[in-house]
Amino acid sequence: MNTLATSLPLPRWQERVARAFSRAAPRYDDLASAQRDIGETLWQTLPESAQHVLDLGCGTGYWTQRLAEHYPDAAITGLDLAPGMLAHAQAQYGDAIRWQQGDAAALPLSDASVDLVFSNLAIQWCPDIGAVLRELARVLVPGGQARITTLLPGTLSEVATAWQRPEALLQTPNAATVQRAIARSGLRLTHHVREQRRFFYPDLNAVMASIKGVGAQVARPHA
Repeated sequence: MNTLATSLPLPRWQERVARAFSRAAPRYDDLASAQRDIGETLWQTLPESAQHVLDLGCGTGYWTQRLAEHYPDAAITGLDLAPGMLAHAQAQYGDAIRWQQGDAAALPLSDASVDLVFSNLAIQWCPDIGAVLRELARVLVPGGQARITTLLPGTLSEVATAWQRPEALLQTPNAATVQRAIARSGLRLTHHVREQRRFFYPDLNAVMASIKGVGAQVARPHA
């Protein structure tokens, strides 16, 4: 077991993100229906086999545990910025999985040590997506694969309009920026799908409760 609870020094905004998601850990799985739905689509793209698997932005460990069941002979690492999420994951799923606190832009992993990265709706929280992708290129073995979902501009646009504070919601890079970052990282984009998903809630209060309940209410600096 390797959970680093408080030893990772973080920039101020990332510390706020880590605290928000740590606070949300106990109720996250009950409220993360949209995240779960998108993750199921990503799950369908997994390769048949893997030996060293990284769940990047593992949160409460839901997908990490499924990866461990799907690849029973593999070494599985769940990595997250938020120590509270990791503590919850360990309590839920135990020590067979390696739980590691870490920054996606500075992974605490050796070069060429992973053959599969799974990351569901996590990298949009990273201020420098180029640094994240360069780190993935570094830790992946030759021929290794990454399966990633992220958000694009326009996400939660209805909420931004109703709330009248669009600048306070998470600002995400556009698709062209992401694709340029992939090309510069040394990774090769072999397949991508761009989808618009709609999720329905009874009213704005329910939407905001869901956003805050999963820890996703932290705005970018100066918003």
